[in-house]
Amino acid sequence: MNNLDLEQLNQQLKDKSPVEIIRWAMALAKPTIATTSFAHNSAALLHMLRGSAPDLPVIWVDSGYNVPDAYRVAEQIMETLKPNMHIYIPQITAERRNAIMGGIPHPEEDPDVHEEFTRQVKLEPFDLALKEHQPQVWISGIRQQETDFRKTLDILSIDNRGILKVAPIFYWGEDQLTDYMLEHRLPSCRHYFDPTKVIDNRECGLHTSA
Repeated sequence: MNNLDLEQLNQQLKDKSPVEIIRWAMALAKPTIATTSFAHNSAALLHMLRGSAPDLPVIWVDSGYNVPDAYRVAEQIMETLKPNMHIYIPQITAERRNAIMGGIPHPEEDPDVHEEFTRQVKLEPFDLALKEHQPQVWISGIRQQETDFRKTLDILSIDNRGILKVAPIFYWGEDQLTDYMLEHRLPSCRHYFDPTKVIDNRECGLHTSA
């Protein structure tokens, strides 16, 4: 995928709709995955995929630390939209890890422990997903305005693994996303918790690790 002219392609795709971007990615005819976190408004991308790529494998790394509301809505979304889900979980249970690490480590108070925590609950399961699916293309719901790191990206980018990352709603603002959710009557959790972030504007690790 390194032979793609990303600058030119990003200019071409910037005015395309998310569905058109998904169809462009699928037309590459390369091994492709999508990811979801089941965070707020995650159903929007899954709804778009249902119409454009219903058989596409959707990876969810369930850390085991989310809140009941998020888990209940995730089940509702899976039942309603029926994505081709592939769920990956850590090798160690949350309770066992809590006993060893003393709960969720704060990244600013103990960065080394938090780094190991993130590896266990997010990166290790995702690495297994990559090993099993061997994707060359990765569709995700990241958006430009979410973190400082994402402001350095674009609709298309290539990570250190050589995977082409495609972000169909990259330039959508919160209002556009909310309007789409309302228009299609999609469920969204009121509460969501990612233990690998803890603080605002922090990456969970999937998009920065390789």
